[in-house]
Amino acid sequence: MKNKNDTNGPLSGLKVVEFDGLGPTPFAAMQLADMGANVIRIARKTGTQSANQFTDVVIRNRSYIELDLKDDKDIEVAKKVISSSDILIEGFRPGVMERLGLGPDEMLAANEKLVYGRMTGWGQKGPLSSTAGHDINYISISGALHAIGTKDTPIAPLNLLGDFAAGSMYLVFGILCAVLHAKKTGQGQVVDGSIVDGTANLMSMMYSMFNFNKWEDRRDINLLDGGAPFYTTYETSDNRHISVGAIEDKFYLEFITKLELNLDELPIRTDKSNWPKLKDIFQKIIKTGTMREWEQIYCGTDACVAPVLNFEEAFVDPHNTYRGIFPKAFNIIQPKPAPDLSVTPAPKITEKHKIRLTEAELFNQWDIK
Repeated sequence: MKNKNDTNGPLSGLKVVEFDGLGPTPFAAMQLADMGANVIRIARKTGTQSANQFTDVVIRNRSYIELDLKDDKDIEVAKKVISSSDILIEGFRPGVMERLGLGPDEMLAANEKLVYGRMTGWGQKGPLSSTAGHDINYISISGALHAIGTKDTPIAPLNLLGDFAAGSMYLVFGILCAVLHAKKTGQGQVVDGSIVDGTANLMSMMYSMFNFNKWEDRRDINLLDGGAPFYTTYETSDNRHISVGAIEDKFYLEFITKLELNLDELPIRTDKSNWPKLKDIFQKIIKTGTMREWEQIYCGTDACVAPVLNFEEAFVDPHNTYRGIFPKAFNIIQPKPAPDLSVTPAPKITEKHKIRLTEAELFNQWDIK
């Protein structure tokens, strides 16, 4: 039987309520909206949405309604919308939604199949759960930040690891797991998305290596933290960098061959005491050419070498261009939805984020009486 592509996206038909927030909350909602879910964002009556709608691609692909959550009438509107939805996403501190009368007990009583997604840094319960924090703090206590950076200083990997990977993507995973359960049983549930929990889970391989004495509890000394001479970055003659990931023997051989080096004449790379010597040898040679020159030398090989591109270079890179990774939608260059699906691809990026719905318009769209 020949498959027919569904251009509405794999999550079409799902109704999602997103409470206005920062970082991981809107990014999680973006993932659902990108894949076709009907997401309505409940924005504050402060102009935040209007101010951001032309510059923040993270709020793309969904419309919004402005509500004052301190107003009883607007709270009733929110309750009606939640009662007609499949998923709720909120990122307030624990207890805020309960004080508003929008907590999971109330909302699951009104809507038994509701998947109630909660995004926090510390989790809903625990000694730190009621305190403020940011990505850098959450990845600190999970042990991840300790492992990232130079020999002397931990360096935060932007807010990619905590907010977006450990936070948003784990929340989305939990929500979709709960949606599958709700579709089978009619039973909704709470998804407690904790950035600390997600970060610890992402570090599973490193913790395992540490437990089996294959990872030292120091930075810039291990296989994947920049310590290995065959898995790090090197400066080029134009003060740019290339990345090297030649872990496997055959890839390493190709890497050093392009440097015009002989394997038999090099220090043995499996001996970690030789790593500083190898780094010095490789750096001295790589410093003689520009980033683009090394890119050409290694292009099409299996040496696992790539240029470290800046934003503008990444936007026009031939591979990225071929895959359409950075489309220009509504005069803004932005990453496409990911991953690609063969039968139910993500719909095209829309300007829904510019549309403010009235209560009547939203109720009509969602068939709320």
